[in-house]
Formats: sequence, C-alpha cells, structure tokens
Amino acid sequence: MDVFDVLHQHRSIREYHDDPIASELLDEILQAGVRASSSGNMQSYSIIVTQDKARREALFEPHMKQNMVVDAPVLLTFCADFRRMRKWLQQSEAPLNFDNFMSFMIAAIDATLVSQNVAIAAEAKGLGLCYMGSTLANCDQIGEILELPEGVVPVVGYSLGYPAENPEIRDRLPMDGLIHHEVYQDHDDDTIQSIYHDRETAGWARYMSYPELKKMIEDSDVENLAQVYTKLKYTRESHVTFSNTVLNYLAKQGFMNHEPS
Repeated sequence: MDVFDVLHQHRSIREYHDDPIASELLDEILQAGVRASSSGNMQSYSIIVTQDKARREALFEPHMKQNMVVDAPVLLTFCADFRRMRKWLQQSEAPLNFDNFMSFMIAAIDATLVSQNVAIAAEAKGLGLCYMGSTLANCDQIGEILELPEGVVPVVGYSLGYPAENPEIRDRLPMDGLIHHEVYQDHDDDTIQSIYHDRETAGWARYMSYPELKKMIEDSDVENLAQVYTKLKYTRESHVTFSNTVLNYLAKQGFMNHEPS
C-alpha cells in the first residue's frame, strides 16, 4: 500500500479475528519499525512482544479491562530502556549519565517513534491495532507482569492482529487549528470555537450512540463534549493518581537522580 493511503486510512481496531500473526510477518514489521529515528542512534528502547494467553490475561486488569488485550493475538509494549546501555557504559568504564528525567524523556521519545513506525508497517500489511494509554498510566503493574528490571519503563503499547471490524475513520481537528507557521499563533475565542465546532457535534453524537456512555452522560451533570473529557473521561483525580504512579515508578526504575540545585 502507498504510505499516504496507510496513514489516511488509520483507525483504532478493538475487535480481532483469532488468526495468529506469522512469525515471519511479525519479524518483518519489527525490522521496519526499528529503522525509526533515535536520539544519538542509541535505540534507548525495548519492545516486549506478548503472545502467551496467560500473560495477556494477567495484563487485562492493568490495561483497564479492555477486551482487545485478550482478544488480539499479540500485545506490543514499547519501553524506555537505558538498562542495556548503562551496562555497556559500565563495561567500558564510561560515566553512567542516563539516570535522570531527561534520559527518561529521550528514551520515551525513542520508544514512541519506533512504536509508530511499527504501527505503520503493520497497517501496510493489513493488520490492525489500538494504542492503549493504560501502558503508561499503570506502568508499575505492567512493568511487574513483564518483569522489567531497573532502567526500563513501559511507555507505549497496543494490541495487534487481523481486524474483525471496519470502523469509520475518526475526525481530526482542522489543519488551521494544528499548524502554526514560523511562530506559535495563539487562538482567540472565536477561532477556538471554529476549531472545535465540528468536534463538538461529531464527538457528542459518537458518545451518545453508545447506550452505556449515553446513560453515563445522562446520569451525570455533563452538558457538552468538553465536560465529557474532563468530568467523565479524564478527571483531575485520575490524572493526579496516574501522575504519581509514573513519577514513583520512574524513581524506582532509576530515572529521577539529580544533583542538588
């Protein structure tokens, strides 16, 4: 498939056929993925390929009980990983500098870049996937199940398999709300309303088309799509909790060392 066709046809797949992914195909996709850009060409990431059903079932709860975790034949978890390089540095008697938040960010960006390369390669081969924010939100639980040692943190993950559904392509915000030329152009109130106008309509209709979500909305004090995001979907309380989880896990995994200011 043409790469532009692949990109424009992306949609999240949550229902999968039982067909396994051939090891040769999976290897081909991963080999294409690791050609992604990488800071300093360090490849400060690792990819965990989970196919064992029992382990996928163990990941079901920390992945917020999303059915695709057990229904898809493969789960891919992309980890920020400086453990491998720290060992090499130690063997080479080089300073162990990669034990701080900046190092985590470098590795997290590397992991995210390779995850998207793998995703594009997979979709070009007719596979479907769905990214899961639960990978980072519950990184401590997922890290324990995947037996991640110090220096490794799960950042990005998704289910992978042959699609058993053909959902509509989701809308995106208009280009003039996303692209800034030369410098950042802060939007005035009217422009903000214009940028989010179609999303307000389409997004609200989408949520109200699901009986469970419709009931949840009707049983709450939510009146518009913005409130769905912040009162139901991404609450302050949940984000504070997940923030503390990530920060505590980063400290445990050796990414929060720093010199006194």
